Amino acid sequence: MEEVSRQGGRVCVLVSGGVESSVLLSEALNTYDEVTPVYVKHGLRWEYAEIFWLKKFLWRLKSSKIRLPEYLDLNMRDIYTGHWSITGSKVPGADSTDDAVYLPGRNLILLTKVAIFAALRGIPVIEIGLLKTNPFPDASAKFIKKISEALSAGLGKPLTVEIPFSRLKKDEVILKGKKLPLELTFSCINPKGYDHCGDCNKCVERKKAFFAAGIFDKTKYRKSGV
Repeated sequence: MEEVSRQGGRVCVLVSGGVESSVLLSEALNTYDEVTPVYVKHGLRWEYAEIFWLKKFLWRLKSSKIRLPEYLDLNMRDIYTGHWSITGSKVPGADSTDDAVYLPGRNLILLTKVAIFAALRGIPVIEIGLLKTNPFPDASAKFIKKISEALSAGLGKPLTVEIPFSRLKKDEVILKGKKLPLELTFSCINPKGYDHCGDCNKCVERKKAFFAAGIFDKTKYRKSGV
């Protein structure tokens, strides 16, 4: 199969409005000539807040290399029926473990949808901001390699899924993006309006990562403390 160039050219970056994908998007501007941010809507309860902050962050980047963001629909409400990500009941809190926030098959379905979008537009690379600490089966390097091969075979075009942050922890990503307006990123799974709740699993993870990075956290939380 033909080798995919990672210098210059075009890339789709999966964005959620969170720290990792926002820093990843910014880093892609240093590597590629054209960067298309892609957000996939699943019908999850925090998406309105993610999109709100993502638009603000993209406006602040103001790079000629960034294409208009694409918002793709892939509703999962019929599959995730009764799940906390839909109902808002028993949202994983501060004391929950990392695996408590698992959304079954999320990276699998994200990458499949975005791969078709990319292939139809001749974009050969997709980047996703998976971290070293991500414990889920569809976030491993082995999975990413295999899905790259499967997507290329199934779509009949060379397509590579890249995970540039796979050796980094969240605090290390924050350090990479310390010059960015990270207060315009959004990580909460139990938002209060457009604000972070401050005490869900993802808010606490975010607070701890900023503390570990030694970077002042400008994020507005409804509840302070860790």
